[in-house]
Amino acid sequence: MREYVYHAVPYTVWGVIVIKETGPLNRKPNRLISQKSPYLLQHAYNPVDWYPWGQEAFEKAKQEEKPIFLSIGYSTCHWCHVMEQESFEDEEVAELMNEVFISIKVDREERPDIDSFYMAVCTAMTGSGGWPLTIIISSDKKPIFAGTYIPKRSMYQRAGMMELIPRVRELWETQRNDLDRLGEQIISSLRTESMKGEGLNEKTLHDAYEQLFGIFDEQHGGFGNAPKFPSPHNLNFLLRYWKRTGDEMALHMVVKTLEAMSMGGIYDHIGFGFHRYSTDSRWLVPHFEKMLYDQALLAIAYIEGYQVTGNQEFERTVREIFTYVLRDMTDRTGGFYSAEDADSEGVEGKFYIWTTEEIRSILGENADLVMKLFNVLDEGNFREEASTEPAGMNILHLKKTIPKLAIEFGIPEHELKVRLGSARNELFNAREKRVHPGKDDKILTDWNGLMIAALAKGARVFDEPEYEHAAKKATDFILTRMLRQEGGLYHRHRDGESAIPAFLDDYTFFTWGLIELYETTFEVSYLKTALELMDILLKNFRDTENGGYFITSDEDTDMLFSRKEIYDGAIPSGNSVAMQNLLRLGRMIGSSELDTKAIEIEQAFSKTVSHSPSGYTMLMQALDFAIGPSREVVIAGRSKADDTKAMLVAIGHEYIPNTVVIFRPTDEESPEITGLAGFTRDLKDIEGKATAYVCQDYTCKLPTTDKQKMLEMLK
Repeated sequence: MREYVYHAVPYTVWGVIVIKETGPLNRKPNRLISQKSPYLLQHAYNPVDWYPWGQEAFEKAKQEEKPIFLSIGYSTCHWCHVMEQESFEDEEVAELMNEVFISIKVDREERPDIDSFYMAVCTAMTGSGGWPLTIIISSDKKPIFAGTYIPKRSMYQRAGMMELIPRVRELWETQRNDLDRLGEQIISSLRTESMKGEGLNEKTLHDAYEQLFGIFDEQHGGFGNAPKFPSPHNLNFLLRYWKRTGDEMALHMVVKTLEAMSMGGIYDHIGFGFHRYSTDSRWLVPHFEKMLYDQALLAIAYIEGYQVTGNQEFERTVREIFTYVLRDMTDRTGGFYSAEDADSEGVEGKFYIWTTEEIRSILGENADLVMKLFNVLDEGNFREEASTEPAGMNILHLKKTIPKLAIEFGIPEHELKVRLGSARNELFNAREKRVHPGKDDKILTDWNGLMIAALAKGARVFDEPEYEHAAKKATDFILTRMLRQEGGLYHRHRDGESAIPAFLDDYTFFTWGLIELYETTFEVSYLKTALELMDILLKNFRDTENGGYFITSDEDTDMLFSRKEIYDGAIPSGNSVAMQNLLRLGRMIGSSELDTKAIEIEQAFSKTVSHSPSGYTMLMQALDFAIGPSREVVIAGRSKADDTKAMLVAIGHEYIPNTVVIFRPTDEESPEITGLAGFTRDLKDIEGKATAYVCQDYTCKLPTTDKQKMLEMLK
């Protein structure tokens, strides 16, 4: 699922998108003014009489016998801004909407359950979906119409608001029974959809690989054509496939894609971090928004790429991603913000693009080198798709890696990096004086879980205490501010308020972060909390009849029925991550019951997944783990001893997927880990030396105090 891309215009004025703290002097706020969501607050001064999702709106629609105009988007969605400017800020459209509908605004990031449900409706009714998502429903939540971006007036065979609304009113007044039957049919088709099959196997992994190979872009890296998305879980799967099969093409696809993305315009070479996706196949012209989840998932892909190849450029990219997140996307209390917008001053990308005159005035004599490095041209290096003419603006990007450019320019690599670093700092300081894009500063448990996982993994691989500290601080934030009194988690925190009971992704992604943090710090409290959250998941989200996990818990009655998802899109599905978590936790504590629950997930979705496994590459990673070989390693040693640390660090640096690591301190009489993982109780060190116990596929090898021998066993 992706945001609707309309000609992918990268440099066109559409309208200012900063969050409205105060509205026009002649306009009163609507009901959204009391909400916490930055997206809803953006619409708080629209002339549309917006309601937030809730009983008040549905009761009003029922009493007045009106259909409901449901608009779903998010604060950094470019085409959501366009539709607001064209229609929701327009008095003529607003008057018609207020006359015909009860209008509801939903932030898809706050309410992924509502978004998922009606996105499935849109796909069923139209064959596609995206944001902004526009659904017209009855007061009993049944669909009448579905679409995405709708212009004010009809254009390019796309119905406009001014033509659509009167038509809906006419149908509502004359054919309501037919509309009701249509809604029933759509809901019925979604309710009866079966995804269960005979199960998945090793052939499924090969099929997923072959499908990715078939759409791999050999020239530019990545998969498919424009628009091109990073899809980091594709890369993580391919690394595991390479590890399993030794297929060098699988590794080549990963390396080519990682290099191309970090050199392209999709990467912010001045302030760091990745933009959302590329509007072209070359990774040159991005959709300029930055999402927290992209930073986390791409960091993990680059970390694993570094583990396999030792490529220092991959390490640099990871460190720069974390620099961006810790500098610009971290709340002082430790939580991570959600996103930064593509637009500033009403122009998409204006904050990020440059003219040659600007660069020369900032860099002086260093300008020519930097412009050659970043392919900056007087006429501009990209074209507006609307006019096909050069815009005179430049997106900084590389065509070769820094080591290769150093050779080409005849400059020692170290010197080139120093000069480039100095120029970047000067450009960054100049750019900081520009009007910044809007920032969505809400803190989401699920996306924070992903960033915690990335930082913990980065801390382990690069032996970097700063990343560990940031991961622990964010974890503490969630565990102190986002726990519900009645048990479980909240989904969203903003402006001092934690609210909205957590969804499947909150539990699974945060649990993923806790597992990574345990394997970095070996503080048992993180493993214990992960097991507690998994217990909540098993009790409140599990489909006991057909397997898998619902998006919402069994206490949530907001939607017509509960749904399950498995597609690994921009963000991996909660079910895919749940399977991985269950397998890892099961091996960590020696629980065959958790293993069984994990296998239930792939069986629950196998009918759907087997048709096109390349769309489920996070699940493929879990399947790869389940099929094996998988390994459990227990390091028994004194807590602060150098040899203990050396063993743990050695494992952390290696690329050994499908492996769990447990630390059993031998200088404690009854260490806490033995209460969770009982099989570690009798594991001792040998002659006071740190000792590795390595088991593979339920068979244990003789313990060793030799670090190299341990690594040989694991490889």
